[in-house]
Amino acid sequence: MNKRLIYGLALGTMLGIVCIVGASLRMPDTLSNVYLFSFWFNRLLMGLIIGLFSRPKTLMIASVRGLLLGAFVSFAFYSSTEFLDLMGFLAGLAYGIIIELVLFRFVHQK
Repeated sequence: MNKRLIYGLALGTMLGIVCIVGASLRMPDTLSNVYLFSFWFNRLLMGLIIGLFSRPKTLMIASVRGLLLGAFVSFAFYSSTEFLDLMGFLAGLAYGIIIELVLFRFVHQK
């Protein structure tokens, strides 16, 4: 595995934990463990998918690609909630950008 993919998975894992905490604070006592695991797993997949792509040439391309990939991956989870968790979907957009920008800044491929 290359460094970009490993870092992407690590970032997705950490941001998934942030999502679990955020969702638990927004809706205490109403979310099942399966829902929370699915939330975390969605962010892990986001890190995987973004990590599979090669490093973009510019910061602007990285930002747009992070937004689009974050939207694509988050939409799968958002649609499974019958479009009820808008906040989770919007967080996915931000997390896509965060993952891509961190990888852009810290992982340089040869």
